[in-house]
Amino acid sequence: MAGPKRAAYAEESAEVEVLYAKLGKIKSLNKKIQSSMNRLETSGKTVEDAIGPIYGNTQRLQTTNSNIDRVISAIDKIREPLDMRNKEERVLRSNPEQVGLDVYVASVERTNQALHELKRSNLKSNQQAITELNSLLKTGSQQLENVFREMLRDCVQPVEPLHYITKGLDFPRLPEQKTSQLGALNAHVSSSFAEMTGSDARGTPIARTYADVRGQYLTASLQNMAAACIATARKVNSDALYKRGDNAIGTYASGIKAMYIAEFDSICPVFAREEWGQVLLMTCQSSLNAFSSTLRDLNRHIQEHLTKDCFLAYEIIEVVSSISLELENRTGELKLALGDALKPVRETAKSSLSSLLADVRTQVQGITQLSADGAALPLTAEIMARLQNMTTFLAPLTSILISLGDGGWSTPGAAASSRSVPTLKSFDVGADGQILFQHYATEMIDTLLNNLELKSKMLHKDQASQGVFMVNNIAIIERMIRSSELQQVLGGLQSGLEERRRKSIKLYTASWTEVTKCLLDVQHTSRGPRPQSTGQSTDSHAFVKALSSKERDQTKENFRMFTVKFDEMVAKHKTYRMEREVRHALGADVQKLVEPLWSRYWDRYHEIDKGRGKYVKYDKAQVTAILTSLA
Repeated sequence: MAGPKRAAYAEESAEVEVLYAKLGKIKSLNKKIQSSMNRLETSGKTVEDAIGPIYGNTQRLQTTNSNIDRVISAIDKIREPLDMRNKEERVLRSNPEQVGLDVYVASVERTNQALHELKRSNLKSNQQAITELNSLLKTGSQQLENVFREMLRDCVQPVEPLHYITKGLDFPRLPEQKTSQLGALNAHVSSSFAEMTGSDARGTPIARTYADVRGQYLTASLQNMAAACIATARKVNSDALYKRGDNAIGTYASGIKAMYIAEFDSICPVFAREEWGQVLLMTCQSSLNAFSSTLRDLNRHIQEHLTKDCFLAYEIIEVVSSISLELENRTGELKLALGDALKPVRETAKSSLSSLLADVRTQVQGITQLSADGAALPLTAEIMARLQNMTTFLAPLTSILISLGDGGWSTPGAAASSRSVPTLKSFDVGADGQILFQHYATEMIDTLLNNLELKSKMLHKDQASQGVFMVNNIAIIERMIRSSELQQVLGGLQSGLEERRRKSIKLYTASWTEVTKCLLDVQHTSRGPRPQSTGQSTDSHAFVKALSSKERDQTKENFRMFTVKFDEMVAKHKTYRMEREVRHALGADVQKLVEPLWSRYWDRYHEIDKGRGKYVKYDKAQVTAILTSLA
C-alpha cells in the first residue's frame, strides 16, 4: 500500500511543479504586457498631441464649407427675383391684350410675390431691386386698372329710369360674367396696391375708377328726372295749391332708390364686403350732388311761393325720408347723405307752418270791403283747402310738428330757434303727431274766424249782416271738414264751431225782434178777464170786443206795422247770399221765432179787420208759407 501512495504523491508533486512553472511564466508575461502598455500609452499621447490640431482644423473647415454653401444658396435666392424681373418686365411693359389677360395677370402675381419676398429679406442691398419691382408692379397695376375701366365702359349706356318705373321693371345690373372678371381684376390690383403701399386695400385706385365710371352713368341716367322736377315746379296757374304728385320729385326719388339698389347689387360681387359702403358712397356722390342741387332749386321756388307750394316741401320730406330708410335697410349707407340734402327743404317746411298762420291774419286784415249780402269770403274756402291738402301729407307734417313741439309753430321764428336752441318739447318722443296737427288746424281755423269776426264788426253796418257773414263762413268750414280727412282729425272741433254758429245765428235772428214786438199784446189784470184760449179754437170776435177803443187802435197799428216790418225783413232776407245749409238753418230759426207769435196774435185779433184786409194782410197759412219759403 505504501508503494502506490508514494507514486500518487510523486505525481501530484510533479503537477504542482508544473503549475508553479506556468505561474512564473505568466508573471513574466504580465510584466512584459504592462511594459508594452506603458510604451503604447506614451506613444498614444504623442500621437494625440500630434493629430489634435489637425482634427480641430478639419471641423472648422467643415463649418466654413457649410456656411459657404448657405451663402451661395442665399445669393441664388436673392438673384432669383432679379433674374425674374427681366423676364416679367417684358410681359408687364406690354399691352395685356397682346400677351393675353391671363398671362398678364399671372405675371403681376409673380411680380407681387417677388416683391413680397424681397421685402422679407430685409437686406439693404435689395433696396434698389425693391424700387425697380415697385415701379414694375405699379405699371402692371395701372394696366389692369385700364382693363378694368374699359370693361366698365362697356356697360355705362345711360338708361331712362321712367321706362323702368312705369313698367315695373328691375333696373339693369352688371352681367354676372362681367362682375366675375371685374372682381378678379380688383383682387389682383388691391393685393398689388397693398404690397406697394403697405396700407389697407380699401379706397384703392380701382375703387375710384369704378366710382368715376359708374358715377357718370348714374348722373347721366338721372339728369332728365332732375330737369323734370324743376320744370313741373312751375305751375300754369300760380295761385293754385300744390297737390300731391304735381311735381316729378316722387318719380325722381323712386329712380334714385332703384338705381342705387341696383348699383349696390353690382358692387357686391366686385369688391370685398368691407369696401361695399365706401364704394357705393363714392359711386353715388356725383348723382347725390345733382340731387342736392335740385332740392335747393325747388326749395328756392317753395320759399318764393310759400303759401301755395309749401305742400311740395312736405312731399319732398316724405319721399326722401322714405327712400332714405329703404336704402339704409338695404345697403347700410346713404341715410346721412340724403338727410343733408333734405335739410334746407325741411327748414322751409318748418317755417311754413307759422307763415301760413301769419298769412291768414295778413289777408283778413288787408280786406277793406265786405259784401253787404253777407256772402262768405273765398279766403275761407282757400284756407280750408290748405288744411284739406295738409291731411294728404300727415306723415311728414307730424314729424315736423313733433320737432317744433306743441304750439311751437305760433311764432314766426320758431323754425329758426328750433335749429339753434332745442326745447324740451322738441325731444318729446312720445308726442302724438296727429293730436299736434289737430291743435295746429284748430288754431288756424280759430285765427281765421276771430279775424273775420273783427273785420265784420268793422265793415258790416248791422248785426244781421254780421251774423249771416259769420254763419256762411262757418258753414263752409264745417262742410269742408265733413267732406275730407279733416273729419277724422278735427272731431273735437265740432263743439267749438257749433257754439260760434249759434252765436252768429242769434245776431241774425235778433234783427227780427222788430217784427215780433208787433205781436206782443198787453193784458191788464185789473180789468175783467178776457176770453181764454182753449188751445183748439179762439174766439177772435170775443177778444176784439173786449178791447178798449185805444187798444183796438193799437192792435190795428200792430197788424199794420207787422205787415210792414215782416215784408221788409222777408225782402231783406232774400237779398242775403247764404250757403244752402245756412239758408235752411236761418229760415227755420226765423220761423220758430215768428210763426208761434203770429199764429197766437192772429187767432186772437184778426177780427179787428173783419176780413177786409185793411189791417191784416196775411192769414196764418200765408205767413207760414212765406216763412217756410225762407228756408
